Amino acid sequence: MRNRGPLFIGSLLVIFGVVLLLGNLFQINVWELCWPTGLILLGVWLLLRPRLALPGTFVNIRFIDDEKRYGVWQVGNEEFWSFIGNIRLDMTQATIPSGETTFHLYGFIGDIDVLVPKEVGLSVSSTAFVTSARINGRKGDSFLVPATFTSENYASVERRIRLESYFFIADLDTRQV
Repeated sequence: MRNRGPLFIGSLLVIFGVVLLLGNLFQINVWELCWPTGLILLGVWLLLRPRLALPGTFVNIRFIDDEKRYGVWQVGNEEFWSFIGNIRLDMTQATIPSGETTFHLYGFIGDIDVLVPKEVGLSVSSTAFVTSARINGRKGDSFLVPATFTSENYASVERRIRLESYFFIADLDTRQV
């Protein structure tokens, strides 16, 4: 199952709604319990997340991330976690390995720009509350609906890039040049 974002977000909303409903029914102040518990769980998760990633995946966690990669660099599986993220990946001169390379981008607000050579397959999936996407010259805005794109040559080429983003608000611009 590739796109687990809507399932995860939907499950969180249902659980949160049930907790609030039970709090109202039994006269319990849910906020007094949720905020400290949420902060503790967030802290534990931040400490354990790099160890839970797949082997060979670099995990980058920052509150505010301004990641820029261009020129000659080595592409590999990566995860970017940020509250506010500005991520620019120019892979036109980068060394892209054979097979599928995956980028997972997570956060609250994200501005993502990706340039990929034409001979490399590209698959893009953006799950966000609001997405403004420009993918290979096509513009589309979506509200609570994932934006997806897969290049025609994705299955047949040797080198492939898969980009999956999960944000509350996402501005996504990807191009094959």
